[in-house]
Amino acid sequence: MLTCTLVILTAWSAGCRASTTDIQEAPMGITVTSTAFTPGKPIPVKYTGQGEDISPDLFWRDTPSGVVSFALVCDDPDAPAGTWVHWTMWNIPAASTGLAQDVPTNASLPDGSVQGVTSAGTSGYHGPMPPHGNAHRYYFRIYALDTMLSLPTSANRTQLDAAMRGHVLSQGQLMGTYQRQ
Repeated sequence: MLTCTLVILTAWSAGCRASTTDIQEAPMGITVTSTAFTPGKPIPVKYTGQGEDISPDLFWRDTPSGVVSFALVCDDPDAPAGTWVHWTMWNIPAASTGLAQDVPTNASLPDGSVQGVTSAGTSGYHGPMPPHGNAHRYYFRIYALDTMLSLPTSANRTQLDAAMRGHVLSQGQLMGTYQRQ
């Protein structure tokens, strides 16, 4: 009986691991670029809280087959109080290959995309505005998903991460820096 139970549990757990992709374990196969800044280089003031505070354009390629939607997260892991979320968006149409500069901050967009709540407590993009001192890193991450997400516009990053768990086919990122002037 014990052997039978172990065989069933082993098969069941192997099946669960095979069907569930953790966000952090999803392959980094998507290439993310922007005309606004070069990877690893400073983000222009225009796209920060000290400038026009508009979102930079983003483009992605090398996406896998089976994509139903995309999600986006922009965050600053160098914030003094812990990771600061500057932008979340999900249900970006599968046919999308990027986002234009200056995406409106509305929670619901005409193409069906949804923008969640940032660490500032509002929806839409909120550009870098770190405290004076060292440069901070800002990661723009794109996730290719095998589903549409059923989340309210009031969802935060933790809720988005939980909803994406098990649905990420591939991901990619673009990192820029900003040091407050």
